Amino acid sequence: MRTLVISDLHLGNRARHDVLRLAEPRARLLDAAAGVDRLVLLGDTVELMTRRPRRSMAIAEPLLRELGRRLGAGREVVVVPGNHDASLIRPWALQRGELLGLDEQVPTTATPLLREMTGWLAPAQVTVRYPGVWLADRVWATHGHYLDRHLLPESALGLPRGRLRGGRASPELPNGYELARWRSRRRRARRRSESLLPRLSERPIATVLETTAEALRRTALPRLPRLLMDADLAPVTAALIDAQMRHGSLSAMGQVVRRLGVQADWVVFGHVHRAGPLNGERWPEAPDGTRLLNTGSWLFEPVLLDRATPPHPYWPGSAALLEPARDPRVVGLLDGLDSGQLRGR
Repeated sequence: MRTLVISDLHLGNRARHDVLRLAEPRARLLDAAAGVDRLVLLGDTVELMTRRPRRSMAIAEPLLRELGRRLGAGREVVVVPGNHDASLIRPWALQRGELLGLDEQVPTTATPLLREMTGWLAPAQVTVRYPGVWLADRVWATHGHYLDRHLLPESALGLPRGRLRGGRASPELPNGYELARWRSRRRRARRRSESLLPRLSERPIATVLETTAEALRRTALPRLPRLLMDADLAPVTAALIDAQMRHGSLSAMGQVVRRLGVQADWVVFGHVHRAGPLNGERWPEAPDGTRLLNTGSWLFEPVLLDRATPPHPYWPGSAALLEPARDPRVVGLLDGLDSGQLRGR
């Protein structure tokens, strides 16, 4: 079965970096979907971590309806929620508790949002899996947000916690990751209600840095990309972020694979927005030899892509392609477009 795996579309992104708002990227995705037997939406399809999730859903609806029509009744769409669209299945996942396995079928009626979203994908055959899906006997795919738990601070980028704390990782159920994310979400909600000074004085240095960064994001971030690019610092920033991803996030994903006991030759994931490995890169394997492959994203990030040309690990439009008798590989569906076409200019 020929399978295309795409992740991190972030439809409805508040900064309007989601390239599938634009006609040409959308047409290229639809053409690619027409050439496969199965399409996997591997998390963060719709940007629901916003105060206006209905707005994001309205932006996502036309594209998802087009995908469903292009695939037709004889082909399949597999939806695997991530962290930015976790509200599609969060109540169901928490209620499932310790019964939650590596590849659980979620009822499309689990939440009103999920029922609505999956309905748009008709007439394609739609299934929802969580926290991952077996795409072949030895290929498992998941969004990848569980890796946050193994980084400090808890985010897609950070320092590996194991290097700071030591000790061997013990086995864990998916429910452990779900509960940890739920508690972390509640802690962040409480911190947002506190004044800045107590948040800085009562927490360790890593949290101080995270809190300070949050304050800067609220004030300076709208101007920061342009300032970095004008100062020729954007390529340096991109290189530092990429180094942190490769040395932190990949090892964290390896910890997830080992703790969950995933027995696979390949694990396909998204979340960190960095497609790869590309161009003969050597990525570290998970502790048991499992090879990792990242799908990239469908966001155009100005700082990461300043003066960049494809093929590039952060160029939007990457996907994982699975074909019979071949290893999974990364393909760049939008590599033929320039930055102006991806920014609507």
